[in-house]
Amino acid sequence: MKHLLLALCFLFTLPSFAAEPETGTAEGAKSETFDPGKVIMEHVADDHEWHFATLGNEHTGTHITLPLPVIAYQPTHGLSMFSSSQLHASETHTYGTVKLEEGKLVSTDGSKLYDFSITKNVASLMLSCVVLLLIFTTVAKGYRTRHGAAPKGIQSLLEPIIIFIRDEVAKKSIGPKYERYMPYLLSIFFFIWFNNLLGLTPGAANLSGNITVTFMLAMATLLITLFSSNKYYWSHIVRPPGVPLWLLPIIVPVEIVGIFIKPVSLMVRLFANITAGHIIILSFISLIFLFKSVAVSPLSLAFGLFISMLELLVALLQAYIFTLLSAMYIGGAVEDHHDADYQMGYDDGSETTHAAH
Repeated sequence: MKHLLLALCFLFTLPSFAAEPETGTAEGAKSETFDPGKVIMEHVADDHEWHFATLGNEHTGTHITLPLPVIAYQPTHGLSMFSSSQLHASETHTYGTVKLEEGKLVSTDGSKLYDFSITKNVASLMLSCVVLLLIFTTVAKGYRTRHGAAPKGIQSLLEPIIIFIRDEVAKKSIGPKYERYMPYLLSIFFFIWFNNLLGLTPGAANLSGNITVTFMLAMATLLITLFSSNKYYWSHIVRPPGVPLWLLPIIVPVEIVGIFIKPVSLMVRLFANITAGHIIILSFISLIFLFKSVAVSPLSLAFGLFISMLELLVALLQAYIFTLLSAMYIGGAVEDHHDADYQMGYDDGSETTHAAH
């Protein structure tokens, strides 16, 4: 059903993409030329309004758009708060001393401007948080009211996933201290997964494909890793066992840089995979308008829907990889000498080794 809705959304927006250039001047024809790069970037980039679709011509058609609040602070002019529709109502995208230029707010007089607006990605972030709160509040209520009974409804859907994250990710990667990190691991897994799925719906924001969002998620993992680390972890950083003394000036800087390279890899991996999926789908759809032939549409839509189905798998896979690597980094920071014995006992199907210690 989701892929059918995606296809219908593209079909509904065909008039805005395939609008014939106005005859009369070469400038009009040039302005109406389809630019796939511009269209794709408009879909994957952030914006100060939430645009869902365009019915008809791009300039004279009906735009289905949700205006968003613009909040800008200028030291020379103070705080400005207004709807983004005010910017788009002007041909120059200007309202007062604020101007929208290539998707960014700037001052009309060139002075400094601080943008605190609720953009499309921020609105999508709020929406996903509300959805997650509603879902897991319902699940928690189900556990309280049916304590000891078999799960039902959405509780039965999410419980196997939660158990999988606990047993296959947290326990195996962190060890006996896994319980204190379960709330974080579950939060990032479901946050990334839900936002990846929301990003595949027609007209949705590309939240997981925003480098700022992935940066903050990776930064959270880095901070938890550093604040949870013990002396055993740092001893391996500053004095790796088995390394000759003459190699320490080379190995220690590499180990220190590696601490920060790990979250960078988390950030880039999630950002690149999610953004690439959106770009590939839109690229296939753009072939219809580049060739200016309806005959290309079956092949383009078929490939677009195929990539969409792969994106459903990627949405879950990227959430799992981010959570697993975060758990591994945390596990390496909190590991003690005796945690290896715990891990060996767990792999053998028992957890009695840790109790014996």
